Amino acid sequence: MFYFAYGSNMLIARLAERVPSVRPAGRAWLVGHQLHFHLSGSDESGKCNVLHTGNDSDIVHGALYELDAERLDRLHAAEGPPYVFLELDVGTPDGVVRAATYRGRPEYLDDALVPFDWYRDFVTHGAREHGLPPDYVARLEGVTTWRDPDEQRAQHNRRILQHQATNVIRDPVRN
Repeated sequence: MFYFAYGSNMLIARLAERVPSVRPAGRAWLVGHQLHFHLSGSDESGKCNVLHTGNDSDIVHGALYELDAERLDRLHAAEGPPYVFLELDVGTPDGVVRAATYRGRPEYLDDALVPFDWYRDFVTHGAREHGLPPDYVARLEGVTTWRDPDEQRAQHNRRILQHQATNVIRDPVRN
């Protein structure tokens, strides 16, 4: 199955922690949506969400992966109750494909939330890994953050940014 990642799961090392194997399939985009960091995480910081606007000029860029649909338990557990798992049409350089993704449930959204710096870094590093448009990456880099008060959690997550996953399947034709 195809999976569209638009937040921290764009970072290959982050997603590779959560699924048995990862096959990057290129960049993709979701039309009629805006990216917000307004989903309430279990750590009380803002996490990414795609908000449906219906406006074709609103586009969320992200990464497309091929994942084993039967082995997503850890990914679903990591995303947790704040998200619903659904399928949407996403654009790719080769045309439109149907891909699964996560969208925040309304009761978990709070526009006053701000992401931790390490979380925003997952998103920006992942965006650069997949060659997303430079102006989009620049907007992500401009997102206001705050320092995680739990230094142990922050250090753990910063290590993920440096990790080279071994369960990544590279298709030389695509990547």
